Amino acid sequence: MITFSQSKLCLSSSSSISAAQPDLSSHLAGKTYSDLYELSVKDPETFWGSIAKERLAWTKPFDQVTDCDLSSGKINWFLGGQLNVSVNCLDVHVAKDPDRVALIWEKDEPGTEERITYRELLEMTCRLANTLKSYGVQRGERVAIYMPVSPMAVAAMMACARIGAVHTVVFAGFSSEALAGRIQDAQCKFVITCNQGVRGGRIFDLKSTVDKAVKSCPSIRHVFVAKRINNSVPMGKLDISLDEVMAGQSSVCAPEPMDSEEMLFMLYTSGSTGKPKGIVHTQAGYLLYASLTHQYVFDYTPGDVFGCVADIGWITGHSYVVYGPLCNGATSVLFESTPVYPNPGRYWETVQRLRINQFYGAPTAIRLLLKYEENWVKKYDRSSLKTLASVGEPINHEAWEWFHNVVGDGRCPLVDTWWQTETGGVCIAPLPAEPGAEIRPAMAMRPFFGIQPALLGEKGQIITGNDVSGALCISQPWPGMARTIFGNHQRFMDAYFKPYQGQYFTGDGAYRTEDGYYQITGRMDDVINISGHRLGTAEIEDALDEHPDVPETAVIGIPHEIKGEGEAPDETRFLFHFIQSELRLLHGRSVCAPLIGRAAFWCDARLYADVGGGEGGATLMAHRSPTDPALHK
Repeated sequence: MITFSQSKLCLSSSSSISAAQPDLSSHLAGKTYSDLYELSVKDPETFWGSIAKERLAWTKPFDQVTDCDLSSGKINWFLGGQLNVSVNCLDVHVAKDPDRVALIWEKDEPGTEERITYRELLEMTCRLANTLKSYGVQRGERVAIYMPVSPMAVAAMMACARIGAVHTVVFAGFSSEALAGRIQDAQCKFVITCNQGVRGGRIFDLKSTVDKAVKSCPSIRHVFVAKRINNSVPMGKLDISLDEVMAGQSSVCAPEPMDSEEMLFMLYTSGSTGKPKGIVHTQAGYLLYASLTHQYVFDYTPGDVFGCVADIGWITGHSYVVYGPLCNGATSVLFESTPVYPNPGRYWETVQRLRINQFYGAPTAIRLLLKYEENWVKKYDRSSLKTLASVGEPINHEAWEWFHNVVGDGRCPLVDTWWQTETGGVCIAPLPAEPGAEIRPAMAMRPFFGIQPALLGEKGQIITGNDVSGALCISQPWPGMARTIFGNHQRFMDAYFKPYQGQYFTGDGAYRTEDGYYQITGRMDDVINISGHRLGTAEIEDALDEHPDVPETAVIGIPHEIKGEGEAPDETRFLFHFIQSELRLLHGRSVCAPLIGRAAFWCDARLYADVGGGEGGATLMAHRSPTDPALHK
């Protein structure tokens, strides 16, 4: 197992749970991170109960904090309580400061941003909620949202929450087949979409994709079509012009009191069988966890501008563009464009113009941008930044160093977050921590409150001590965790609770350092086994990524009848030997050298066509330099 726990580059955390942040609750005031963490795992009822009572606005107080049993898959939090998520995200802030900016819509063209206050977002939400009700949307019914990043998309999510409908947001780059599959599995009766979208200087059609999808979805009663741009699109008998109908609706809509454990949303994530899983999140527990992690992991304080550049079609967008920031009364940035439009300085020009305080993005984008001249970063003022953060995969060292030193000028804590669609929010990250605590490069490090990691061996035994590796599990429930897979609870049990009895199995491997920190080593099923030697693909990808001419990597194993996984096929042998020689020149006999053997990997230039439209929308990008103009047309 290759780790970087001995790295000498460490930062000091400037945040403190007791000094830099408001108290979690009056009951927990003045406690240190260590004290709070210990309480959260030893007495979760006191910890989560006191926070939930004060942090959320309840229609009816809960009478039981938790009723959970991981061995049976029973997960319940804040039983007997009722609340409305949209009230917690909108009404409570409108009552205090209605003109506070809720959303900054960073549209595709730089300098054309729009600001939406909490009052405006509440009014938009209520008009949309009344529209849905007028067309028959009932409590508990599923509504598919297929929209680009926009205030209307956020209002659609909030409108569903307000009337008790269940939204399932589908990434607006998915094909009609992928959209149809999700509509069918979720048994959606309604779709909310836009006529067209704009991204990277291009207009792409959304309505036609929906039209193709609903042909195979007889459950659909209506399709609500909003206008992103003023182009007309064909409208059929199912279609409703959303903007026109909303204009005639009241800006007041009574919120539906929801039980804590009723469904809030479902979000599809990939499954090992190939069929996407509809992950179910519920009301109170999810909102509380998204809110708490947003505040403490990213060192958010009131008045900050929070810049998460994720799409709302993913869980990161749900938790840290929409629900977490809005519950905390934050100003959240909606980023519609791409990292390289109109040039590779787009992120940093946006930071300068909007005065963003926290920037949360993916290592994939960082690896793309570090290939360009540093001037694309340095020419813009980034002094507003307080925290940098990465999400989606373990960040490799080259990207971490560039992000920290070039973007953050070596002064901003860089928070490498580990979590999943199923966890609802960040579970392991460098922050929160004690004042002055170190932050190590490319390492998630510390469990969040209530998260009790465990490493398990192949025989199901808990691995104790430090400087050890194993399957990453979580030993006790937390409020933000998923409750089931829609329509298939047995699949939920088999995937997450059956592999290790009494544990939530993450599917990831991890290494616990000599100091007790956690480093994610990659998916357990992303392992190459060569003659009994198990190599995580993330580690091999990290070695490949360090080459200056490699913009992106993905490593898989090749079946071998003797070694298990082995040599590259003949048709890629020349390319294989070229990569091998290049990496040996780069790494020599360094820590990565054992990974650079002839049995480790080969290259494939295909992309999964489902992302990028599916109908010819995918572009063959492999083996091109990031400066190749063809990548940015």
